[in-house]
Amino acid sequence: MPDQPFAANFPTLGQPVDELALAEIKGAILAKLRLAIGKDTGMASRHDWYKAAALALRDRIVHHWLTAEKQSYDAGRKRVYYLSLEFLIGRLFTDALNNMGLLPVFEAALGDLGVDLADLRKCEPDAALGNGGLGRLAACFMESMATLAIPAIGYGIRYDFGLFRQIIAQGWQQEYPDEWLSFGNPWEFQRPEVVYHVHFGGSVEHLDVNGRDCASWRPAETVQAVAYDTPIVGWRGQHVNALRLWSARSPDPLKLDVFNSGDYLGASAEEARAESICKFLYPNDESPAGRELRLRQEYFFVSASLQDLIQRHLTSDGQLRGLASKAAVQLNDTHPSLAVTELMRILVDLHNFRWDDAWKITVATLSYTNHTLLPEALETWPVELFERLLPRHLEIIYRINVAHLALADARCPGDVDFRASVSLIDERSGRRVRMGQLAFVGSHRINGVSAMHSDLMKETVFHDLNHLYPGRITNKTNGITFRRWLMLANPKLTNLLREVCGEAALDDPSRLELLEAHASDTAFQQRFRTVKHHNKIVLARLIGERLNIKVDPGALFDVQIKRIHEYKRQLLNILETIALYQAIKDEPQRDWVPRVKIFAGKAAASYRYAKLIIKLINDVAEVVNNDPDIGGLLKVAFLADYNVSLAEVIIPAADLSEQISTAGMEASGTGNMKLALNGALTIGTLDGANIEIRDHVGPENITIFGMEALDVVVRRKQGLDATDVIRRSPKLGRAITAIESGAFSPGEPARFESIGHALRYLDHYMVSADFDAYYEAQRGIDARWQVIPAWTRASILNVARMPWFSSDRTIREYAQDIWNVPVRGIAPQGLQETGAQREATR
Repeated sequence: MPDQPFAANFPTLGQPVDELALAEIKGAILAKLRLAIGKDTGMASRHDWYKAAALALRDRIVHHWLTAEKQSYDAGRKRVYYLSLEFLIGRLFTDALNNMGLLPVFEAALGDLGVDLADLRKCEPDAALGNGGLGRLAACFMESMATLAIPAIGYGIRYDFGLFRQIIAQGWQQEYPDEWLSFGNPWEFQRPEVVYHVHFGGSVEHLDVNGRDCASWRPAETVQAVAYDTPIVGWRGQHVNALRLWSARSPDPLKLDVFNSGDYLGASAEEARAESICKFLYPNDESPAGRELRLRQEYFFVSASLQDLIQRHLTSDGQLRGLASKAAVQLNDTHPSLAVTELMRILVDLHNFRWDDAWKITVATLSYTNHTLLPEALETWPVELFERLLPRHLEIIYRINVAHLALADARCPGDVDFRASVSLIDERSGRRVRMGQLAFVGSHRINGVSAMHSDLMKETVFHDLNHLYPGRITNKTNGITFRRWLMLANPKLTNLLREVCGEAALDDPSRLELLEAHASDTAFQQRFRTVKHHNKIVLARLIGERLNIKVDPGALFDVQIKRIHEYKRQLLNILETIALYQAIKDEPQRDWVPRVKIFAGKAAASYRYAKLIIKLINDVAEVVNNDPDIGGLLKVAFLADYNVSLAEVIIPAADLSEQISTAGMEASGTGNMKLALNGALTIGTLDGANIEIRDHVGPENITIFGMEALDVVVRRKQGLDATDVIRRSPKLGRAITAIESGAFSPGEPARFESIGHALRYLDHYMVSADFDAYYEAQRGIDARWQVIPAWTRASILNVARMPWFSSDRTIREYAQDIWNVPVRGIAPQGLQETGAQREATR
């Protein structure tokens, strides 16, 4: 992958390289190469150099890490524990160098040793610990907590292979293991002394002890959770936190008697079963075995994490009654919901707390972030599976539900529907445990991730729970770390911003507002366009190398990069691409704006329809890119295996940001923020954080189209048949007919019949209903693009007005309103004030 060069283009914080520091770093790298890698300079490979440099950097991080840890414990500070099934941290080498302020000296030291830093960067694989926005948000939050000097630990699973490595073969997505650990991981510290037992199955025995019912869980299976720690460095290295990931192993890895009897596979069966927990992120849950593995994963990491934080608390405080005053546990989405029952089990069964006291501690300690309004994403598990795998936890859920339903009966006497709606057990669908409800009932705060999302939570999925527990729902609009998504991803733009906004902009994103005064300046606009053009050349080179498609950097780069899902509407985008292609074919003499449609994203392995959409995109690309009649005016590129590092190349080069989800279905989005921060104009629906982006950048600097959330609700009630819409839209009808007739799949004309049928008769995601509005909005984009000064001004204003979307602001709000922890880091209060001032003027 052609990464952007560092050299003089990368922010150096205005400090010359000190000769003594240069000599020290060179010596440290050479020492690591010889003593840790076991190579001399003449035999070292590029990967050897990378690992030696990473270990030399890690040594310097550890000093800050241990100091921060000791200071927070000595001061008795409250800690945040962030539980997430995903942490999409990307490459850590240059991220840590940048935050430590060591990038210039390491670049110079490696250069003196004949090694190119940018070249070494490519040796580091992206950590395969996440899928999309959920995991990337967790990574941004971890970095911001370190930047703001909030003592915190992130807890997750150390996946051997992560989600999957995506290969596109003949247009189809294929999934392969992502072997990101094959060369080791220089950033992690294995903690073999930190091992916790996680139990499954068995039975529960109840004993009467002095008139009190005491439960004793007798599990049938035990798995060990082993800790691996990765340091997460805050800005300027002032604070370092830990990301603690759990790996699973069997307490008895080899049954020697079984092995000696000749059953070599059976002898290690328990080890294989235990290790399956941390093999893959989101195993296919279409089968009973897959569903069981998903539940085992979630309980495994929740149990290990809570045991660990309880042990930490007891070591420092000696008692658990004041747990909530020293520990804030954040559940990142529904996956860690079992923390409610596990904390109750630990307090009641293991530490002899009375039920009511334990419940008060649990609710005061836990808080829950909801990331979706999709009912299928609010996990539910069959009671039968729960009873077999976690029998004690099912008992705890039943007891929680008794008190919970008593409150419901008191609030709405005799209302059977209300009672059924809020119950932790769904009795209407084969008896299933509702994990979203469990997280809601067991947390003192439940937050959405954009203003619209939080409002819709109150009106839709949690309407009745909000009535039962008023005031629990709050909003914390997502944010992104500017250190990663501006400084690292776009060094040329960062240097330009430093010139205009001053060095303080590196510490205080609100300083970017000074850019507004230059938005109409012709000379500055030219410099701004030069930076964008450079980034587009880099991306064009990448597209050429990966796909053998030649694209013009002068064309409009139209980007949609996100998980492939029907509600995110990649189908709407490719449908408009087909209509545009047909229009260009009809009138090639018109003054068309050259476009490059860029897609990237993974479909869940079991999501067949989403994988069919990927195939359609690639089949359309095959036809469009090879049609000489359109003269290269339209190109389509699907870049495989989307990850953080690929995003760091695409985002700085984007001209247009596609945020076109069905209104009311996107919780927030963070890709929309990253793209706008790098100067892309947004085309989108009034959905998720698009609304707040519009409010901040100004309605004239964003393109909004299509139905709003209420319109979607009304349309769905009227029916999903879109034949009336298609009848009124010749462009839409023609595009659908082309898909159905095999114009893009001549060898298999019926390949996309199901897509055509859905567009005509099952338009649940309003693709057909919104098509005309989207097509016209895109032609409006064409017109804007042709007025270069106006487009550039809008692009500059998008950058200048994005500071409120810093994850530092979001974490400040969590700290103040949910966690009740002080913020000590360097990020200024002015950032928060800027956001508040904007809110007041909406």
